[in-house]
Amino acid sequence: YKGAISEFNKTIILNPNYADAYINRGISKKKTLDYTGAITDYNKCIQLNPDDANAYYNRGNAKCGLEDYRGGITDYNKAIQLNPDDAYNYYFRGFAKYYLKDKNGACLDWSKAGELGSSDAITNIQKFCQ
Repeated sequence: YKGAISEFNKTIILNPNYADAYINRGISKKKTLDYTGAITDYNKCIQLNPDDANAYYNRGNAKCGLEDYRGGITDYNKAIQLNPDDAYNYYFRGFAKYYLKDKNGACLDWSKAGELGSSDAITNIQKFCQ
């Protein structure tokens, strides 16, 4: 991932308004557990392309990596608003709710993710929602 970050740095130098370079560098930073750096990149991507649901989803994941579950939920909500048919948005929002002790909300989100095709969400329902 460090090599990818280096390549995205070069891309950003050549084209500082290329939103995809920021989101991809953010994903690479998140993989190295640099959640704060990833959030900075997702913020820039959102600034350049405010309708990028994937940027909100990834920023939500990074915030949850920092245990900012409320911030993660806010980002998942926006991702759902922009792309309501993506099971991952509901699946991971479910985890954020679960960590905030909102078991009912988590189970509802996992149920929606399951309806959208996530078999992992069904497993979570069986494990945590009985």
